[in-house]
Amino acid sequence: MLNSSNADRAVLITGCSSGIGHCAANTLFERGFKVYATTRKPEDTDLLSEAGIRTLHLDLDDHRSIDKALTIVLKETGGNLYGLFNNGGFGQTGAVEDVPTDALRAQFETLVFGWHELTRRVLPVMRSQGYGRIIQNSSVLGFAAMPYRGAYNAAKFAIEGLSDTLRLELRGTDIHVSVIQPGPIRSKFRHHAMQKFQQHIDSANSVHAETYQQTIDRLKTSGDANRYTLGPEAVVDKLIHALESDKPRSRYRVTTPTIAFSIAKRLFPTSVLDKILAGVK
Repeated sequence: MLNSSNADRAVLITGCSSGIGHCAANTLFERGFKVYATTRKPEDTDLLSEAGIRTLHLDLDDHRSIDKALTIVLKETGGNLYGLFNNGGFGQTGAVEDVPTDALRAQFETLVFGWHELTRRVLPVMRSQGYGRIIQNSSVLGFAAMPYRGAYNAAKFAIEGLSDTLRLELRGTDIHVSVIQPGPIRSKFRHHAMQKFQQHIDSANSVHAETYQQTIDRLKTSGDANRYTLGPEAVVDKLIHALESDKPRSRYRVTTPTIAFSIAKRLFPTSVLDKILAGVK
């Protein structure tokens, strides 16, 4: 439904080639937001452009790309930006001992340093205009560590910490920071994770070789990851609340696994929780 009050609200979204970002761009556009949808690959903007959405190339690993995209956005909006949805990224799977340090560094370059640079660049704009919304698309893996996901766990844990700190530092302003914590969501995430796994993990010569076969089977699954998998619109529903509510929440939990693990972390001692999480493949 078109919301006329959103007409002058510009929102910058990263990672819009598919999944959550693509759904977010389309949905916010339909609700009347002035959407700036960005993708790492320039050719991935076609479908969004055809729908009338403003698209830009933005590579979170390249500060020049970040600068160019943001310069264009601010020029077209007259120097204003209502919201930033940090969403772009990928997941590096593999045991901690098997993930090359360069691969861990690459995970942080995109999911932490890229998000951090973009956020730092928009904050002076939001401070100058006196308002803004920063929404971080974290994960259940941002607070519940699971085996063979160490690089991604570490990056999302870092985002959670940065977001909490930023929220405290922005108290007293009208700039709100929200974190969305999805569990399994329908997207191309596993496809891209499989590519990174094959690129960086020598599974055949690892002590984890037997377990890695389960990882490969999971990443190659074409259907839903499990019965709790939801469509990207479940995340976008929370994004809409974070953007439109007068009192946005600090955290939005999406999917049954996220809610269950958040409760388990409060109720169970670490030893019990470890037994539960160790069984997740």
